[in-house]
Amino acid sequence: MKYLKQFLLILLISLIGEILHYYINLPVPASIYGMVLLFAALCLKIIKLEQVKDTGKFLVNIMPVMFIPAGVGLMDSFSVLKPIIVPATVILAVTVITVMFATGKVSDAIIKAEKKEGK
Repeated sequence: MKYLKQFLLILLISLIGEILHYYINLPVPASIYGMVLLFAALCLKIIKLEQVKDTGKFLVNIMPVMFIPAGVGLMDSFSVLKPIIVPATVILAVTVITVMFATGKVSDAIIKAEKKEGK
């Protein structure tokens, strides 16, 4: 029952994100609205972490399974992607390297700030 309550709470916030996406005409996916709402609710202590923690861990654990349909879809439409495979691969490589670099720099900054704060 605990997991069902937590999952329903996450679904409710996702539904609110869908409603916001419908009424706010911005090119932002509804899931982003939901995640921002959940983050804000957690930061403002409207929702306690314990109210969504277990189901959140479960959803993160099964996340790789959610990429299977997308991978199959890519394989199914390879004929459409074939003409742009080189530019798409270059863009993918540059994006991955950029994200890795930015993540490393942000992590370093956070670690340095925590060490400075601790001293």
